[in-house]
Amino acid sequence: MNNLRPPGPLVAYLPGAEPEPLAECLVAFANTDGGLILIGLDEKGRLRNGVYPEELESALRAAERLCRPPVATGWEQIETEHGTAFAINVPRSPELHSLADGRVLIRVGSENRPLGGEEIRQLAATKSAGDFEAEAISGARRSDLDDEVIAEYIEKRQQRQRRVIEVAPDELLQEIGALTHDGVPTHSGLLLFGKNPQVFIPHAGVVFVKFPGTTPGGEGGLAGYGRREEFNGPLARIIESAWQTIWSEMAVGAVVKGLERQEITEYPAFAVREALVNAVCHRDYRLKGRRIEIRMYSDRLEVISPGGLPGFITIDNIVEEHFSRNPRLVNGLFQWGYIEELGLGIDRMIEDMVSAGHPPPKFKAQPYSFTVTLYNARDRKATPKWENVMNERQARALNFIRDNGRITSRDYQQLCPNVSPETLRLDLQDLVNRGVLLRIGAKKGTYYVLK
Repeated sequence: MNNLRPPGPLVAYLPGAEPEPLAECLVAFANTDGGLILIGLDEKGRLRNGVYPEELESALRAAERLCRPPVATGWEQIETEHGTAFAINVPRSPELHSLADGRVLIRVGSENRPLGGEEIRQLAATKSAGDFEAEAISGARRSDLDDEVIAEYIEKRQQRQRRVIEVAPDELLQEIGALTHDGVPTHSGLLLFGKNPQVFIPHAGVVFVKFPGTTPGGEGGLAGYGRREEFNGPLARIIESAWQTIWSEMAVGAVVKGLERQEITEYPAFAVREALVNAVCHRDYRLKGRRIEIRMYSDRLEVISPGGLPGFITIDNIVEEHFSRNPRLVNGLFQWGYIEELGLGIDRMIEDMVSAGHPPPKFKAQPYSFTVTLYNARDRKATPKWENVMNERQARALNFIRDNGRITSRDYQQLCPNVSPETLRLDLQDLVNRGVLLRIGAKKGTYYVLK
């Protein structure tokens, strides 16, 4: 394992085998999307504090006893370019886990974060739904899966992992939860690899509708629409077909820089694909009777996904935190290459929209649906990109400045009334430090403009 990934939502490094930090990682990964704990290595993958197998086994058993209920897992020895270390693969658990002291932890970025009371209640409600993805589908057979789609997935997975998959395809399908041990396709298996998943899951498709104006209706205010398409099949095919249709309907402009002509699409390509892939990955497939809807208007693009926000995710923390309702689908599409980096898509979606001169995406969460709206502001001037990712609050601030020319601390407080003044001050100072904003004045007369 010379290509070790950096610490993040799915990877943790522990230089030693100590039960308490190990238990914290076990609980955090089990409560979130699962993950890999690498023992004996620091965060840069360098060997630290030689750990012996007997020591690790003892620490792991002690760590499991600190978890309520226990998080049962095992370890394997791995070889790195620096020497021998150990890996513990923690699966996502259908149960809610806490530590012996009562803390309920989740994995956020490269840290383990404790949840508050309401967040614990939301996560517990999600866990109580069971492992829907891994349930076998009555009446489905192995022959209902498409071998060509499976072969494509394996090829893409090998490219991403940079190693050959040596197990037989059906064995791999069982490992990822697409087949039961009896060879029966599961919900995730049919959604990812089915020849015609909609025979068993009729609502697992996407509907695209284009309207000529800013409200539902046809030309001249009459009933109807400009174009309507339906997309079925396995999820990868749905994503590609829906994307091609959206792309064909997007207005395209052009600018000339030097001797080169550069096309500018109506919406940033990444933002559109991210909204589409997120809807396909995270919709609640237990909700029947409604498919994902994509509505294109003259001034905006709406992607409506059945099912509210999963787990502990809220509108306020959607940028900083990550939780998957369907982790097997997410991992499948990640290995396929439809997801670039887990947990970072919303950040880049916001940045790309604002950098292109549009307002940041609008997120609307309801009990049984979640909507992402991308607004098209063609008369706006694009702002330059900077290296680091901004948060949604900072995106609001930039949008306010483009509309009003400047922003004050009081303006920012009104935009984000539930955020502390100190956090907002640090937001603005961060943009100043990056060279995005210029601070003018002092004390109460201070305001900020685009640099």
